[in-house]
Amino acid sequence: MPKKYLFQSHYRNVGSSRFGQRKPMGRPGVHIDPARFVNKAVEGEVIENFTPEHKFQDFKIDQRLITAIANKGYKTPTPIQDKIISHIIEGSDVVGIADTGSGKTAAFLVPLINKIMQNPREQILIVAPTRELAVQIDEEFRSFVKGMRIYSVVCVGGTSMGRQMSELRYRYNLIIGTPGRLKDLIERKMIYLSEFNTVVLDEADRMFDMGFINDTRFIINGMPRGRQTLFFSATISRDIERMIGEFTKNPVRISVKTRDTSKNVEQDVIKIDQGKTKLDVLSNLLNQKEFNKVLVFGRTKHGVEKLSKMLIYKGFRAESIHGNKNNSQRQRALGMFKENQVQILVATDVAARGLDIADISHVINYDLPSTYEDYIHRIGRTGRYNKRGMALTFID
Repeated sequence: MPKKYLFQSHYRNVGSSRFGQRKPMGRPGVHIDPARFVNKAVEGEVIENFTPEHKFQDFKIDQRLITAIANKGYKTPTPIQDKIISHIIEGSDVVGIADTGSGKTAAFLVPLINKIMQNPREQILIVAPTRELAVQIDEEFRSFVKGMRIYSVVCVGGTSMGRQMSELRYRYNLIIGTPGRLKDLIERKMIYLSEFNTVVLDEADRMFDMGFINDTRFIINGMPRGRQTLFFSATISRDIERMIGEFTKNPVRISVKTRDTSKNVEQDVIKIDQGKTKLDVLSNLLNQKEFNKVLVFGRTKHGVEKLSKMLIYKGFRAESIHGNKNNSQRQRALGMFKENQVQILVATDVAARGLDIADISHVINYDLPSTYEDYIHRIGRTGRYNKRGMALTFID
């Protein structure tokens, strides 16, 4: 469990009326009660054990793939993997609803790689909301198929269109891309949707939030009617239900989501006392030994860049990612954070979804999230895979 920090006095009386007033936060008309940012983990809480019904070797998949899974160190399936892989192998449409950090990517990659191994001419399309998530899926895919002569192409915005067009001229089984870039390449006759019988919509709720619904609809409508559709979302709203009804046919629904936020993440708020600045408080926190790998969220691209420079000026090892950085700059920053070359990554909400970075000790909401859903996805970057994490939200 995290130790009692020096800032304990900053966040007393969270439930009192002093903090309970609903003030506008983020987009106009959006209100979040700060009490929702508090959720104490229980001292000595035992993480409940999950006993899977299957072992990986129980699934009807190629032995080479079983070996690749073992080589990655995967011993037993996670709940989403245990419950959904067989349905995908059988060819059903599926809707997967799972907590962040649940092993969802492998849950669809394993059966889809097996599908390619059965038919080397199989072509599969994976649609993701952000380039970071697309790249991450591709990295996971490549780690499974080493030496198997199975190839992928990543098609995302912010990178060279010419290079992607060149890669699409060679043999591939898998395209992983963001909706806008995929639509562009389809219109340029570089991708022929009629050749794809399987599509994955990953983080569909985020695609809807980011305004990609029309591009996604364009892609889906261009595919064969008899396709297999795999639909994954962390949250289910009326809009997402409409997407499910529009894009899938008689899907098998698998939900292993038990709560909005992970039970492994202790959540609290920090009240910025009069006479102090958020930067002062943040610096004091970051000097504590426990804050060894920290993801700090800001609201704007300019604010994130400014904060990271101020932290570097104060002697901290920090990097930033936001929309004004090109893809190579963002990947470099993420790589340094993953490899512990920097202690702090300051980010806009572009990093809130999909990133799977090991051992983040703390998420700090330096600026308030625009919505409670954004908050859930921000703090989901810590406390992953049954490890403890802490999320702290600054309140002026």
